[in-house]
Amino acid sequence: MKIKEIQEFSEIRTKARAYLCYIMERNLPNRIPGITLDDIVAGMKKLSDEIGKVDSLYVLDPQGRQVTNTVSIDPAFARKGAGENRSNRAYYYRALKEKRCVLTDPYPSLGGNKLVVTAAYPIFNEKNELLYIVCVDITLENILTMVHPSSIDSIVGKGVRWVYGIFSVALFSVAFLIFLKGIDSFINYGFEFRQISVKDMFESTILLTLSLAIFDLVKAIFEEEVLGANKRHAEEDIHKTMVRFLGSIVIALAIEALMLVFKFAITGPEKLIYAVGLLLGITALMIGLSIYLRTIDRRRR
Repeated sequence: MKIKEIQEFSEIRTKARAYLCYIMERNLPNRIPGITLDDIVAGMKKLSDEIGKVDSLYVLDPQGRQVTNTVSIDPAFARKGAGENRSNRAYYYRALKEKRCVLTDPYPSLGGNKLVVTAAYPIFNEKNELLYIVCVDITLENILTMVHPSSIDSIVGKGVRWVYGIFSVALFSVAFLIFLKGIDSFINYGFEFRQISVKDMFESTILLTLSLAIFDLVKAIFEEEVLGANKRHAEEDIHKTMVRFLGSIVIALAIEALMLVFKFAITGPEKLIYAVGLLLGITALMIGLSIYLRTIDRRRR
């Protein structure tokens, strides 16, 4: 699921940075005379209360050395860290270089069990000299939940995944039942092929083709919406599934039209017009599928 989370973060990164930087700017003193570390710490408490899902908070000096203990929900890091050198961290370097609030890409936390992002907010005095850099670590899951409520790890996102999972199981059951119906003739006759009629073979081919088309559709839905497959690959798989699904429908309809032509030619030639109408519908589907393939090919170029 991490790949899906990172993709979602890249889509909402600008919004996440604006949101966090706005809250930090509102709660922390900046570019005013007489700023002290106590003022920063007091602002950090307000900051933590307003964000509500902070993994850890700490303050760096202009050289990148941590000047406060870490305020963290993790007991392993809480009330520790003062004096550590963090000048090699990307968030310190970017905040120092850009002289503005920055937000990092997701990276493994020190514990290594989760991905976090860091918002770094530089504090300047009235002479525009750097005094401190306030850092806020937030897990990737929490930042997605705050800024992107429909993300895969939010309550809504998890609910949607469950719904897609239920539909996937239901559709798979339908595909399996159609598959069983497709081989029903062979089972009833005990695989004695001399007793199986051509009509049974045609009907079995149609049912098995539809079963395969539904299975491909289930596979695409389950991989993208439930498992959270890579978006680029998922889009390619969707196009492939769409082509295979429509292709399966066209094949099934073509077989049915062929059966109708043979049947009406023998029993009721006046009804051949219905078979012709079905063939025209199949032709329209093939033309539409061709246009779809050509459009996709142009987009890829």
